[in-house]
Amino acid sequence: MFEKQENAKNDLTRRKFMHDTAATAAGVAVGLGAASGQAADKGPKSTRSYNPEMKYKPMGRTGEWVSKVCLGGHWKRIDEVVPGVFMDAKKWLSADLDMDAFQKNRYDVVTRCTERGINYIDACTWQECVAYARALKGRRDSMFLGFSWYQEEMRKKEFRTAKALIGTLDKGMREAKLDYVDVWRITMLSQSGRHTEGEVAEMMEALEISKKQGKARFVGLSSHDRLHINKMIEQYPKTIEVVCTPFTAKTKVAPKDSMFDSAKKHGVAVFGIKPFSSNRLFKGDSAPDNPNAEQDDRLARMTIRYIIETDAITAPIPGMINAHQVDNVAKAVTEGPLAKEEAEELELAMDRAWANLPAHYQWLKNWEYA
Repeated sequence: MFEKQENAKNDLTRRKFMHDTAATAAGVAVGLGAASGQAADKGPKSTRSYNPEMKYKPMGRTGEWVSKVCLGGHWKRIDEVVPGVFMDAKKWLSADLDMDAFQKNRYDVVTRCTERGINYIDACTWQECVAYARALKGRRDSMFLGFSWYQEEMRKKEFRTAKALIGTLDKGMREAKLDYVDVWRITMLSQSGRHTEGEVAEMMEALEISKKQGKARFVGLSSHDRLHINKMIEQYPKTIEVVCTPFTAKTKVAPKDSMFDSAKKHGVAVFGIKPFSSNRLFKGDSAPDNPNAEQDDRLARMTIRYIIETDAITAPIPGMINAHQVDNVAKAVTEGPLAKEEAEELELAMDRAWANLPAHYQWLKNWEYA
């Protein structure tokens, strides 16, 4: 549907990407101090889809700036606005990627993100990689794209070698029709400490190869194991640039030995997944006409405000199913810290959310301190 909307002039070619990457590498060659300085010198106004009404943070030591709230790849409740999109009951990954209404929805959500200054997408399944690559066609340089083909990465034994992982990246880029990815953040086992040291070393080698080959600008990982994340950052500080990990409205920075201390020390960007506790925060179903819609919007904004004010992570990355939700989280960035009564209201809502977590999400309760 959107093939005709491609504007070749706006697409970043591999040659231009390699030139930009080389220039960036030259700027950071003297180490972390130079990287921090570069980020400060570059400033947010030069970033992709800059909007003066949005707020931005450095993406770790990369020299890039991202919006204080970004777009998560999931579209779990999209069937509320695109009826019939799921080919297998309520399984959100069964969405018909070729349905015109689905493609228009993703295109419109990305468009509203760029209009509001939101400039990073985190795609972590093959479905998301393909869908967002399509939505960005003709405007690839308007957003940073995080990429993970989790179905053929570290969660399966046969993909725990550098060679196999590079093969997955090549396949994913080919099928998504991408010349490069901004962030390749490999998805590990949720409890990544179950990986052997050898498997982790193979993954790090793959990340380094992807940069040398000009396929990924920046690299990192996704894990739900904060102790292991901390260990990997300390063990591979020159390799890891980005981490995706849970951060909810219940999460607090641990008073000592926090993984966020290591991330800050080594200039690692941290994107927070599951900000709404897999939608358990909300009373409604995300349908625009749901009677709880207004209250759920407030809870979503308060959650984003809480996470932003902790200043521990680079940005929360909620999934969004329509332009209204984009507007709502963008508004949250401008509303400032929570008032006392708002904080109390959010705490009660999160108590209810955690009481209603299904069995396969009970692990979120381990993320009260990180």
